[in-house]
Amino acid sequence: MDSVRSVLGGPGSYPISAVIIAQDDEIRISKAIQSCRLFADEVVVIDGGSKDGTVQLSESLDCRVYVNPWPGYAKQREFGVERAVHDWVFLIDTDEVVSDELAADILQRKRSLTDPAVAYSLYRIGDFLGKWLDRGEYLVRLYNRKQYGIRNSLVHEMPEVSEEHTVRLTGTLWHQGFRSINDHVARFNKYTDLEAQSAFASGKPFRISHLLLRPPARFLQKYFLHGLFKKGLAGFAVSVFWVMYEFMVGFKHYELSSSSKLAQHNAQGQADKEKKGERSYAVQ
Repeated sequence: MDSVRSVLGGPGSYPISAVIIAQDDEIRISKAIQSCRLFADEVVVIDGGSKDGTVQLSESLDCRVYVNPWPGYAKQREFGVERAVHDWVFLIDTDEVVSDELAADILQRKRSLTDPAVAYSLYRIGDFLGKWLDRGEYLVRLYNRKQYGIRNSLVHEMPEVSEEHTVRLTGTLWHQGFRSINDHVARFNKYTDLEAQSAFASGKPFRISHLLLRPPARFLQKYFLHGLFKKGLAGFAVSVFWVMYEFMVGFKHYELSSSSKLAQHNAQGQADKEKKGERSYAVQ
């Protein structure tokens, strides 16, 4: 493998920095790091303040490690991209592993990264209850930082690249994110908090139609369009979890909107009382 890397990734090729954001994941991060070694000229790990051995393990694997107290997904990702030595950046999480086929394709393309306007997407497959579930998920993970920035979002932070500027890589990014049902529910709760907060902060109004239509639409998308009906109970469970996800985002958005309206109503009522009191005092 080293000989292949020296030939395809030698002089004339464009260097790539792999950037990983991490938090208390010493069990899985080594696989993520090692899977990038074929094509990455450096691996940068941004740790949010782990209490386990994530930092020490990353340093032992010859990564450049920075500790940055957790500022949020997008800001942490951008922090890592800014500290990369090279302009071509590959984004990967601690619970992801680059397949040999994908690594070889990226290595092969290192000689042709001449157009910074072109970004590269890859196919990600996740695990759930012991099965790999193909969800039809393409994600942009290789791009030039001088051309594109990270989407400023509380969740789902990725480079802002339009479809027409994207080339698909061959191979798979294996997402080993499942630990337990409890962990899955906890992460869904966290992500739906962030997504609802993002929708509210951007001024999007709560719509009852979204609450009624998006959950069943998501089930149809996952279970039938993405073929999860072929994966037995695991596929059905994931589809149902996505229904829950959409409901939770909708209801949390409603809760934030209702609380804001109530606060505005109370503030207006208090202001009206104060004005009424001022008028009464003036009459006296």
